[in-house]
Amino acid sequence: MGDQQKNTQEPDVNQLRKVRREKLADLQANGKNPFEITKYDVTCHATDIKENFEEMEGKHVSVAGRVMQKRVMGKASFCNILDLSGNIQSYVARDSIGEDSYKDFKKLDIGDIIGIEGEVFKTKTGEISIHASAVKLLSKSLQILPEKFHGLTNTDTRYRQRYVDLIVNPEVRDTFIKRSRIISAVRRYLDGQGFMEVETPMLVANAGGAAARPFETHFNALNEDLKLRISLELYLKRLIVGGLERVYEIGRVFRNEGLDTRHNPEFTLMELYQAYTDYNGMMDLTENLYRHVAQEVLGTTKIVYKGIEMDLGEPFERITMVDAVKKYAGVDWNEVETLEQARELAKEHNLEFEERHKKGDILNLFFEEYVEEHLLQPTFVMDHPVEISPLTKKKPENPNYVERFEFFMNGWEMANAYSELNDPIDQRERFAAQEEAFAAGDEEANHTDEDFLNALEIGMPPTGGIGFGIDRMCMLLTGAEAIRDVLLFPTMKSLDSDKKAGKSGAVEEATANDNNGFFKDNAKIDFSNVKVEPLFEEEVDFDTFSKSDFRAVKVKECVAVSKSKKLLQFTLDDGTGTDRTILSGIHSYYEPEELVGKTLIAITNLPPRKMMGIESCGMLLSAVNNLKDSEDEELHLLMVDNHIPAGAKLY
Repeated sequence: MGDQQKNTQEPDVNQLRKVRREKLADLQANGKNPFEITKYDVTCHATDIKENFEEMEGKHVSVAGRVMQKRVMGKASFCNILDLSGNIQSYVARDSIGEDSYKDFKKLDIGDIIGIEGEVFKTKTGEISIHASAVKLLSKSLQILPEKFHGLTNTDTRYRQRYVDLIVNPEVRDTFIKRSRIISAVRRYLDGQGFMEVETPMLVANAGGAAARPFETHFNALNEDLKLRISLELYLKRLIVGGLERVYEIGRVFRNEGLDTRHNPEFTLMELYQAYTDYNGMMDLTENLYRHVAQEVLGTTKIVYKGIEMDLGEPFERITMVDAVKKYAGVDWNEVETLEQARELAKEHNLEFEERHKKGDILNLFFEEYVEEHLLQPTFVMDHPVEISPLTKKKPENPNYVERFEFFMNGWEMANAYSELNDPIDQRERFAAQEEAFAAGDEEANHTDEDFLNALEIGMPPTGGIGFGIDRMCMLLTGAEAIRDVLLFPTMKSLDSDKKAGKSGAVEEATANDNNGFFKDNAKIDFSNVKVEPLFEEEVDFDTFSKSDFRAVKVKECVAVSKSKKLLQFTLDDGTGTDRTILSGIHSYYEPEELVGKTLIAITNLPPRKMMGIESCGMLLSAVNNLKDSEDEELHLLMVDNHIPAGAKLY
């Protein structure tokens, strides 16, 4: 049946494309090539007309946009066009635009870009419209837009073809319009506070200012290895040294790390630095900035994200990291005097730590495990351990901690701020400690930046600094569930990446799997070592095993589990209407982004099992290929055709 459907649908699509090209050829042969048109005078947009109808009624207007609907009814027709602001209907009559133009209009396709001139009026049914006096084809669409009732819903395709996503999903266009307004509001606020916007290098010799692995490249002209910046910090501080007392930059930074709903390897960061203030000044600025942006863009300081209301109008909570761990984990870090005690506490609480971790690192592990998820309302978590804050001033009364805060909302870190370290001697010692951490295996440690140290020796005034995650701000203010939903062109795995990497295990390349899941050419694969991964070994008899409930599940979200190198956490649609969480130790074989939107097979009636403190409700099935003459194995999740609905039972 699947083959029949495919064979009937594909020729239809190809035929439609062929017809569009034939229409274009006919236009060109008759001297009406739309691609020769260089401009069109637009006097207003759809929303201008709709929102100001009383003023616009009867006026002659000129609009342009993409044909989204067309209804031909003999001598008079209707079409609906989409521009930046939205949709508007046009009434097109043969007697108004002329017989030849009307013939051309009837040949238009959904997706064509046209210009319409005419008078604004309201139809008998109350629809604000344009009575066309002229219709002009401005660009011919040679591709087929997604079918209007189902639209473009596959997330992978949406992210790869954002241009189509913006056309067919109005809420996506609204999100990015709102993102632009958010960034503009941020700039206006800071400009009004006397800050100066600057630009600093993206290609750097020393990628410092944050704990992250950089991307590396080679500059041929100088024959030098360079890195893409991971932070804006060190250059902006140089400008404070130079006397520019209030500076900020909004720009892309690049971190060579995984992808999930809150992380993309390139993202938008805003950092600002203000001389003669400290981290308390940065807290005040953050409260005022967030209130201003929310009020200007949303018209309210109250936002609701996934059912949780957060009020930016109320004073933000301020709590130290030590007090937060005591509150949510029941551990009083003031009583932890030695590294050995910290390690014992970590073991008691099943927290994984590394040999290189100091006492302050372990405190941070407690914070991440027990505290972050509770910080739903706007909260400043203050006074971090010195071990995890190499660029921050120590607290004079307790040098084991620094004047630093992280701003949290919805359990997410939204900003990170310091009373900036301006002691060059102390800074050199911190860099040395970071070099030791790097040598011990910390690939995200900072390296010594001699020019930055020289700048500090010139003299930097007391300074407060902060870094804001612009993308996460946009997520909260637009209601977006994933960072990719607020990035126009998120990082995606190349469709032919397996072929480029020469991966023999890729099902798509090796098997040319068709829509039914049958192999077109199974002679290319040696199946002699392939087996379904043992589910229960010899512990369960067939009768018990036969009661397992095998279901098709769709991956709504997939993220790496914090502090685990193996586990991926899946949020699945199992057809019940309630999301199902399953953890699977397959991070060695898959990146989370590869699996979003896929249809997998799971056992859904297993008892919940806690893994890393998260309840896993079921088991995803995979196939294991034991490689010949090797102890290694390849693992592949069992994926099925996406047409199979969530919750479909396997027999």
